Amino acid sequence: MSNTLIVYYSHSGNTRKLANLIAQQIDADCLEIIPEKPYPNDYTSVVNQAKQEISRNFRPALKNAQINLNKYTTIFIGSPNWWSSIAPPIATFIDTNDLSAKKIIPFCTHGGGGFGHIPQDIKRLCKNATVLNGFANYGSSINLQEVKKWLSKLDI
Repeated sequence: MSNTLIVYYSHSGNTRKLANLIAQQIDADCLEIIPEKPYPNDYTSVVNQAKQEISRNFRPALKNAQINLNKYTTIFIGSPNWWSSIAPPIATFIDTNDLSAKKIIPFCTHGGGGFGHIPQDIKRLCKNATVLNGFANYGSSINLQEVKKWLSKLDI
């Protein structure tokens, strides 16, 4: 039974791939966040929808947001970088769960925007939690050695 949970939303599969790799390295449980209404597959459509939702602070309904977080002391939160921020399904998860007194570790996948302001957004949303240094991965290829190096520096 792990005391570490990896929560993530993945639209294209890149964030899922990174989440699963992290889970394998630290023996953590995983929870993929799934919105009730899926995002479009078409790149332009999903970009337009995400931009609109983020600008309105929209929180989509989730299929599987109910989880008992009491057994977890550390929670990795993963998202694609959408307009320099977390994807709205991750914002919904954070808003609907008490993450106080947890260690929160952000990670993201991106197409060139790096972390954007994801760490700051997570710190703002995860009040009374300790937010540790995160990891941003470009594209779909993941450097296992870089992930291991990052994980070794965390206080978990």
